[in-house]
Amino acid sequence: MSFKDIFKKSFLEGFAGSEITIPTVVIALAVASAIALYIFLVYRVLTRKTFYSKNFNISLAGITVITTAIILTMQSSVVLSLGMVGALSIVRFRTAIKDPLDLMFLFWSISVGIICGAGLAQVAIILSIIVTLGVLLLNHFPVARAPMLLVVNADAFDIEEKILSVAKEFSKHANVKSRNMTQSSLDLVIELRTADGSELVKRVMGIDGVVSASLLAHDGEATF
Repeated sequence: MSFKDIFKKSFLEGFAGSEITIPTVVIALAVASAIALYIFLVYRVLTRKTFYSKNFNISLAGITVITTAIILTMQSSVVLSLGMVGALSIVRFRTAIKDPLDLMFLFWSISVGIICGAGLAQVAIILSIIVTLGVLLLNHFPVARAPMLLVVNADAFDIEEKILSVAKEFSKHANVKSRNMTQSSLDLVIELRTADGSELVKRVMGIDGVVSASLLAHDGEATF
């Protein structure tokens, strides 16, 4: 037997892994399933109803359990673990994550699956509690009032100063985000913060030449 064969045999025997019993598998998958259900409920409560995706939420729960099963399988043999790493390396995510909060939940699900598969269920439970408390705390952390968008359509192009003067009466800072002008019309998008949006729209509509005025609230960036 050559030195190469001896080294190969010693390597495989040294990293052969422990035998995974049925009770171990059942307990790990049960804990992972319980935490997956918890993540499902937390995501449903915290996510805005307008952007809620039930399919994505179900995927989060499924990823947790599947990852746990993969980690349990990889513990049984180093050869099998290397083969699974190679097989999983061809997996690519084709769906773009639109909300950064979804990305956090995705990593949370994968992490819980890995931790439960490694037999550290208590760490997964503590992690889930800390993440939930952190998200709830930061979600209710007071921030500045979100800006609003005043969209004005007019059939005269020389009344921009009048519109801006009225907007500045209701807001300290009124910035023109978009200006579309023709020979006989004017479209303005003004970003501002105001506590009396109803009165602002009424005053803008009272300007001669204004056809319509809309005040839109948004919680992110808008491009026109």
